[in-house]
This record gives sequence, structure tokens and C-alpha cells, in this order.
Amino acid sequence: MFTPETKLRGAAVTAALAAALVGLGAGTAGAAGWPPLQPGARLYSSTYGQGFATTVDLTDLGTCHTLWPGARSVQIANGGATLALYAEADCNGPGWLSGTLAQANLPRTALSYRVLQA
Repeated sequence: MFTPETKLRGAAVTAALAAALVGLGAGTAGAAGWPPLQPGARLYSSTYGQGFATTVDLTDLGTCHTLWPGARSVQIANGGATLALYAEADCNGPGWLSGTLAQANLPRTALSYRVLQA
């Protein structure tokens, strides 16, 4: 049986986590005009999640995909996969890793990507 102290501690942890997630979404998405963060991964041809959207198949691990048009921003919400994005076609050139929860403008246009296990 849970004691009142245990219930309060659990409620506090839940409230802190909810506030952090709301702050992440509101601070980034609200200020920049990002589309709502959804499960999965999307690459966008413009910054701040705008322009042409490419939906990424997160189950296709390791395959190199060339993008047309190139990607300037990324959104990913997935606990099991991350994206490796590359400045050149055929997964060459400078790379950038997304992490499993990201909403970011890329430092340079990505022309290819591959899905990696997190």
C-alpha cells in the first residue's frame, strides 16, 4: 500500500516531468512556429519544420537515403531510433545525429540520411 508521502512524491515527479515537456514544446515550438511534435520522424526542406516534409521509416535501419529536396530541419520523437544526417548524397560529408527526441534546425542542408538504432 502506498503511503501519503509516496503518493505526493510520485505526483511531484509527474508534475515536474509534465512541466518540462510543456516547456520544451512551448519554448521551442511556440516561439519558432514549429508544427506539433508527433511520434515518428520528419525531415523538412525549410527551417522550423516548414516546407516539404519527408516522413522517415524508422524501421529501415542502416539504409542510406538521398533527399530531394534537402532537409533544413528535423523532428523526431522515438525511443528506439535516431537519425544520422549528412551534408552530401550517399551518406557522405559532415554528419549530424538527431537523438531520439529532437526538434531542430540543421547546421547545414542535409542531402542524405540513415536510421540508426538508439
